[in-house]
Amino acid sequence: MIKIKYHTEGIEIEKITIGDWVDLRSAEDVSVNRGDYKLVSLGVSMKLPDGYEAHVVPRSSTFKNWGILQTNSMGVIDNSYSGNGDIWKFPLYATKDTEIKKGDRICQFRIMKKANMKFETVEDLGENNRGGFGSTGK
Repeated sequence: MIKIKYHTEGIEIEKITIGDWVDLRSAEDVSVNRGDYKLVSLGVSMKLPDGYEAHVVPRSSTFKNWGILQTNSMGVIDNSYSGNGDIWKFPLYATKDTEIKKGDRICQFRIMKKANMKFETVEDLGENNRGGFGSTGK
């Protein structure tokens, strides 16, 4: 169960029917000029279950509709960011003058289980080198 506190009316999260990602809406009207940086309130605070985190990314239509990019590529919100005033935000960079209206679906999130990992220092990983960087070395 995920507890959610809304700070703005009209931005309620809708039930997921297809896929694993949940849309989030702008909680404010925003006007930005090309080259501007802005933290846009998403108007929600959540208490995620222990051992889980949320990954926040733009929707596939976000750049096409508004010409904005998420400045940190992906937002990671862990379950310790769960106070009443810990309001989720979308950090954007505008590539053109644009306006976002309250209620516009500008990003999405997915809940992920954090792995409990241990690290071991070794001299040899025991695998062949794949070579290159990206596109399998081509």
